[in-house]
Amino acid sequence: MILLGLAASLSGAPEEKRIAIFSVVANYSLPVVDTDGHDYVGLLELLEPLGTVTAQVNATRWRLRYNDADAEFTPNKTRGRVRNRDFDLTANFLLDHNRGLVPISSLNSLLPLILGGPVTFHENSRRLYIGSVGVHFTAQISGTNSQALVMTFTSPVNPRIATEPGKVQMLFVREPLMPPSSPTLTFDSKNIPSAIYEESNGVAEISVNTRIPLLANFSDNGRTITLSPATQEKATEVSIPPAPQLNESPITQIPAPSNPNEPVTIQPTPYFAVVDASHGGEEHGAMLNEQILEKDVTLAFARRLRQQLEAKGLRTLVLRDGDSALTVDQRAILVNQLHPRIYVSVHASSLGKGARFYTSWLPPPNGENIGPFLNWDTAQSDFLALSQSFVANMLKESQTQHVPARLLSAPLRPLNNIAAPAIAIEISPSDNDLTSINVPEYQTSLANVLTNSVVAMRAQLENGK
Repeated sequence: MILLGLAASLSGAPEEKRIAIFSVVANYSLPVVDTDGHDYVGLLELLEPLGTVTAQVNATRWRLRYNDADAEFTPNKTRGRVRNRDFDLTANFLLDHNRGLVPISSLNSLLPLILGGPVTFHENSRRLYIGSVGVHFTAQISGTNSQALVMTFTSPVNPRIATEPGKVQMLFVREPLMPPSSPTLTFDSKNIPSAIYEESNGVAEISVNTRIPLLANFSDNGRTITLSPATQEKATEVSIPPAPQLNESPITQIPAPSNPNEPVTIQPTPYFAVVDASHGGEEHGAMLNEQILEKDVTLAFARRLRQQLEAKGLRTLVLRDGDSALTVDQRAILVNQLHPRIYVSVHASSLGKGARFYTSWLPPPNGENIGPFLNWDTAQSDFLALSQSFVANMLKESQTQHVPARLLSAPLRPLNNIAAPAIAIEISPSDNDLTSINVPEYQTSLANVLTNSVVAMRAQLENGK
């Protein structure tokens, strides 16, 4: 349980304008550029975490290719072409040091043409949903004397919670929360009369009006938050945890052309590591006990590992950064498009203690590599030796971290299909108490094993040998 401290506040220094993007592949945010009364965002940076994207610029045209879609724009003109069809932006296309900027007011109509799928954009709050990724919620009063507010979410959430007199505020930074049918919810309770849903600058907020101090209890692996009366004696016992932050995509550095008439090819900043939380959506994975699902453990650990890798300056993508399902083929295709230096698949188990590190056990080849086209079932073959060196280093590091560990080989997918150094980690409890698998300190020690191994082998991973 978390007691809501009366001195906490969600306010702080003024924030820069940002747009939040939520997708099956990743959740991230980008800065917004305000020019001539219009908000703009870099189109290359927006698309880069979602698939294979490149751009080319010359004196008169900015051309972009995303997977199989082509788009072309002219600086300071609204008219462009997408998939060989004319398209009009709501404001002029801009070049900023060769970065292609599009008005965000055009995203609702522009992105479906490029992505080939549905997009929902809340322009006023700058929250962009790609595909069916939204998290919905319900809220109702229950409990003795109708003094508890129970909020149920369709996927796990972890909001930042704070209070001011008469109000509890929950700030949702990472979650693709969707608004209820009415922004104001009223309840049949004299102590908790109402709640208000608002969105601003890429962030969603639920403010609960209350006449009494409330205690927040998270259950069902973060899918349920219960606000119930708190006693004053407990007011100083527990503090509020910091909120998770969206993965902020960096601005791609674009070279200046030596000759303005020559085209410049623009490549986005690559990811060093891709961390893949197994399972998701209706695919729960193993049920470790009645309350703990594998898909929730793997996502929590993947986010923790990303935080530690990025603290070392290693740009990292969590492939499933939400409660959505991806097939093993989809995972492999996305990873191979991104060309990371290391791929880590995360699994969880109630069996044993510590961790098990896996490399691929390749089947006999049933086809040949033809030039740049690799046999799908044995794409890992050229990288297997480096993958094995990496897990050997992890085993040494696990001894330093006092984490029991074993090395194994298995015909795991998508490891066999990954054209990059690729390993899997299966985490188990630290002791006989199954709930220890979710203890932050324990997960941090496991993440340290991976992070320190990546740092130690960074040069080898970058050189591919």
